[in-house]
Amino acid sequence: MLYFKQIIGRGTRLYEGKDYFTIYDFVEAHQHFSDPEWDGEPEAQDKPKPKHLGPPRPPLPPGPGPEPLPPREKIKVKLADGKARAIQHMMCTTFWHPDGTPMSAQQFMELLFGKLPEFFKDESQLRALWSAPDTRRKLLQGLSDKGFGRDQLTEMQKIIDAEKSDLFDVLAHVAYAIPPQTREERAVRAKVIIGAQFNSKLQVFLDFVLSHYVAVGVEELDQEKLTPLLKLKYHDSIADAVADLGRPDEIGKAFAGFQKYLYQQPTVA
Repeated sequence: MLYFKQIIGRGTRLYEGKDYFTIYDFVEAHQHFSDPEWDGEPEAQDKPKPKHLGPPRPPLPPGPGPEPLPPREKIKVKLADGKARAIQHMMCTTFWHPDGTPMSAQQFMELLFGKLPEFFKDESQLRALWSAPDTRRKLLQGLSDKGFGRDQLTEMQKIIDAEKSDLFDVLAHVAYAIPPQTREERAVRAKVIIGAQFNSKLQVFLDFVLSHYVAVGVEELDQEKLTPLLKLKYHDSIADAVADLGRPDEIGKAFAGFQKYLYQQPTVA
């Protein structure tokens, strides 16, 4: 019995994170736990009288909420065209020179600005190249060969506060100081034109494509993504997609052709 009581005592010791304890009683020792011959009669305990606390206190006024986060610090970068671009001031860098030495975001932007005229002569040509999957892929590959890969351009998206935008906006902003637009804004405008250019079944599929573009990014518009998107939409049945949308070449033409509506020059109301 003494040993059993020691076990109980150890089980009831408290420490942070301990909510309960379990005792396995194989010999029914608990039946003797309240034995008067061992424990004696329980002592009567007087219940403490409630103290008069007076009238309830009025509720405390709400305290100040958490302090708002400080705004992101930005710096202005003036490039050779005389126009300023705003970028976040970042202490760390993920940009590197070809020789392996680090460079700042400003240095990266200046280098990119200097190289972009080798790939397109003006804003119209940039929009045209970016509007088709094949020419967009060639443009991105050419930029990557010069040290401006997708990872670096995606990092630049963060620095110019364009994470919800398109990689097109990075190039347009650096080259021509054009303010970035969100992918959702582009998709909303494109849907209006799609409604007049494609039949209802293609509209439904292209709306599905646009939802992935808005959620993920421009990589969802790569030509290689067409088959996976069809399988996702039609539950792995390309045959059902063809039956619903038309011949594969017609589907491919619609998939590539609608993208130009995302990158048209916005009209001023």
